[in-house]
Amino acid sequence: MTTHTLKHTAELLATGKTSAVELATAYLAKIEASQPTLNAFITIDRDKTLAMARDADALRAAGHAGALTGVPMVHKDIFCAEGWRTTCGSKMLDNFVSPYDAGVVERCKAAGLVTLGRANMDEFAMGSSNENSAYGPVKNPWDLTAVPGGSSGGSAAVVAARLAPVATATDTGGSIRQPAGFCGVTGLKPTYGIVSRYGMVAYASSLDQGGPIAQTAEDCALMLNVMAGFDERDSTSLDVAKEDYSRDLAKPLAGLRIGLPKEYFGAGLASDVAAAIEAALAEYKKLGAEVVEISLPRTELAIPAYYVIAPAEASSNLSRFDGVRYGHRASEYDDLIDMYEKSRAEGFGWETKRRILTGTYVLSHGYYDAYYLKAQKVRRLLAEDFQKGLAQCDVIAAPVAPTTAWTIGAKGDDPVAMYLEDIYTLGVNLAGLPGIAHPVGFGSNGRPVGMQLIGNYFAEAKLCQAAHQFQLATDWHTRAPQEA
Repeated sequence: MTTHTLKHTAELLATGKTSAVELATAYLAKIEASQPTLNAFITIDRDKTLAMARDADALRAAGHAGALTGVPMVHKDIFCAEGWRTTCGSKMLDNFVSPYDAGVVERCKAAGLVTLGRANMDEFAMGSSNENSAYGPVKNPWDLTAVPGGSSGGSAAVVAARLAPVATATDTGGSIRQPAGFCGVTGLKPTYGIVSRYGMVAYASSLDQGGPIAQTAEDCALMLNVMAGFDERDSTSLDVAKEDYSRDLAKPLAGLRIGLPKEYFGAGLASDVAAAIEAALAEYKKLGAEVVEISLPRTELAIPAYYVIAPAEASSNLSRFDGVRYGHRASEYDDLIDMYEKSRAEGFGWETKRRILTGTYVLSHGYYDAYYLKAQKVRRLLAEDFQKGLAQCDVIAAPVAPTTAWTIGAKGDDPVAMYLEDIYTLGVNLAGLPGIAHPVGFGSNGRPVGMQLIGNYFAEAKLCQAAHQFQLATDWHTRAPQEA
């Protein structure tokens, strides 16, 4: 009962083979048993979950159920949800209970989805390993000594361990695609502005984007149908026509042109990751796709540009956490300034402090033009590279990361080494493009390998179609850790 995809779970509910309460109860038992080992959750509230499940069953009994009514899910702890503790993985918000729902949470509630809990994450979404959470690291279900990726590592681990059919996540520099790749599941990062950022705690406002993590591309398409839509409360939300992202899933891939950026397949890419991706590309060719070589010549500039722009925006966004209205406040202080300083020093973790300081520096007088303004110019050049590349193909194929998941603690003392792991994902966020990551095999250490497909703006349906057709022909997405 607790291993099915989102689509299959919805079918079980629609045919009366199970109920929302039965599903929620079974998943909660599995979650509680796994929590001491995986640490994938920050908050679990059995009473709230079962109340939502009873409401879903009542809707179904009254004939008012939607396609996903009663299906269990998990929210990344970055989305505000009324009555739920929303910590963002930080001591700073440890005692914050949200008085309202984020736009994504509203949409999930309206669809009848049942919240099982709040997924662990890197503090304020800052990290690539989920080791920066104030609540301890999440473990990779495939190998408990490995990281699950970040910052949405909790969401990816939840789906990989079959603790929920689907989870919400966010992607600022790869934080949906990279953990999906590390955990052997599927993650979809939509076009910037497709999913509302209202009530999603901000890290870097021009980069953050919500999306789903699930077992399959089909599930991601179904979930994006729920999550996407214009929200007037979000100034970055795009007012575009509503669409069905699952509409093209059944179409074959004959004639699909897949671009391979030569910059992504050179030095730095681990041989076991490269082998798994080559095998996946061979499968795509069997399905009728054509592979063409393209160039993204400024790829190496993505990391310095991102790590100027994102910290600068974080410095601004996180200035609101001062201990005055909500969040952590120091217990002892002399005056207002001392309260600010001590509250922030105690409330933020080291990686968050590092990025705040970096961002404040690049925005300071005398450095804004030299760093921040120049990074924004580079960002435009990176976006132009993608447009030139996509003019030669329909989608771009790339590794999710240069290696499989690393061992917990292996990069903790070298933040730059961890930043370099984002080389293949950052450009997509800087350009605002959509991307989907799906599993394509395992590395020499037995840890999953993910591949991402990158599309042009609003190409989510095409990306889901391509990944779905691949998954119909392969079984990597069906494999689960032994404990699951």
